[in-house]
Amino acid sequence: MEGQALNDLGFHLSVPTTKTFLRRFLRAAQASRKTTTISLGFLANYLPELTLVDYGFLKFLPSVVAASAVFLARWTLEQSDLPWNQSLEHYTSYKSSDIQLCVSALWELQHNTSNCPLNAVLEKYRHQKFECEANLTSPELHQSLFG
Repeated sequence: MEGQALNDLGFHLSVPTTKTFLRRFLRAAQASRKTTTISLGFLANYLPELTLVDYGFLKFLPSVVAASAVFLARWTLEQSDLPWNQSLEHYTSYKSSDIQLCVSALWELQHNTSNCPLNAVLEKYRHQKFECEANLTSPELHQSLFG
């Protein structure tokens, strides 16, 4: 009934998802990236999809999950650069220390996919179409990455 009343009044309610934030954050990340944008995009999309079946990630805001995915994707693809910079800090409004807990949880999830009860996400990202991003794993996270 409430839905019908809102429709009659012309209200459209929606909430931003991780994907909403990820699109914006990836544009900022790709501006200063050496790796191909396709790899970064696929990996940054794969990581939040893993969180969809993990109850523990409900405590994180969608923007934090998106920022953490960009951080971890950048770290996975190239360790010679710091995964977080001033540009990302500006566009996400998060410092690396703000997302440390979520990045660590996402890293754990990426390394423990064998415990995942639903492996559709893994199968999807193991295909060549997505550059086999599910086969990649991130190196150890160091405290120095979080400033």
